[in-house]
Amino acid sequence: MAKMSLDPVQVMSGQVKELRFSPSANGADGGSREEEEEAEPRAVEGRRVRKVEGGVFFPKPENAVTVAVSSRVLFRTEREQKVYEEQGVEEYLRYQIEHENEPFAPGPAFPFVKALEAVNARLRELYPLSEELFDIVLVTYNHAHVGVRLINTINHHNLFIERFCMTGGSSPIGYLKAWQTNLYLSADADKVREALAEGIAAATMFVAEKVTEVSESQLRVAFDGDAVLFSDESERIFKAHGLDKFFEHERDNEDTLLDHGPLKGFLEALGKLQKKFYAKGQRLNCPIRTYLVTARSAASSGIRALKTLRAWGLEIDEALFLAGAPKGPMLEKIRPHIYFDDQMFHVEGAAEMGTVAAHVPYGIAQKHNQKHNAGARK
Repeated sequence: MAKMSLDPVQVMSGQVKELRFSPSANGADGGSREEEEEAEPRAVEGRRVRKVEGGVFFPKPENAVTVAVSSRVLFRTEREQKVYEEQGVEEYLRYQIEHENEPFAPGPAFPFVKALEAVNARLRELYPLSEELFDIVLVTYNHAHVGVRLINTINHHNLFIERFCMTGGSSPIGYLKAWQTNLYLSADADKVREALAEGIAAATMFVAEKVTEVSESQLRVAFDGDAVLFSDESERIFKAHGLDKFFEHERDNEDTLLDHGPLKGFLEALGKLQKKFYAKGQRLNCPIRTYLVTARSAASSGIRALKTLRAWGLEIDEALFLAGAPKGPMLEKIRPHIYFDDQMFHVEGAAEMGTVAAHVPYGIAQKHNQKHNAGARK
């Protein structure tokens, strides 16, 4: 396996321990809005307790934080992908059916999804009737025949994923909009760009040869700033006029808010769930932690970023202004479940240190990504 592939080959060499939740952690969810009567949760041997009301308990899309995950990033499917590419779709389908009782191994998004489920367990303990929680949708281009293997794999890994979108080769973007998706993770960079163009937060996932262990009890999400949380306005100044003009522009516009970037809405959704824990006195024990990891300098250009976040009403738990220093070593210490950046140079650097990094193909930096410009300021 290559150390870092620009083609999103899904390889996962490590995995977190399987999480098991008690019945009290899984009944329903709790929020302030939902006061309807619910049936008691039923235990299923070997699986977690699920809320039952004539079926499985699901949040409504308008209430949930919906994360759509491609099967190629949730599971290891490179062998099957090779069959498809070398032998065609019919042989691929035959192969999948013949192996449908063999579960896929975990892929790069697997620890992230497990962490989402761990947060849901805590939310259900605190808010047994709320629908404000993470809802995971499995999105795949696969034919429905492959669904049996995917379901078997989900059950094998004890994942709580009941919503599937199997498009049989068609684009999933319209379905993502119908699900009111807050984040889409895929191995297909073209579909990620298509999602971003439709206003859906999205990123392409990559995997390093080295994978760092991550927390099983706290979801950690790290974001770059410009062209991820914020627009690429300042990045355009740097690319066109250099560092001195960039600093001058930031000083002159210190009190002018940055426009929003493609993942601002996802940070907002995370913050909404964090506040549910704060309301129960659990700020110091919150199972969600967010990070800003930016190449901006603190004194010369950081204040505008912080003022923008504050004006948006968004909190970042930790902010690292690296002044151009490599991000990989800092991310190795943070150990996020996922890190979002718009420049492949930083994605690769993070991956080399064992961080699961996701590329957000947005903004002016996309014209420079293939050059791997080490002097990039983002």
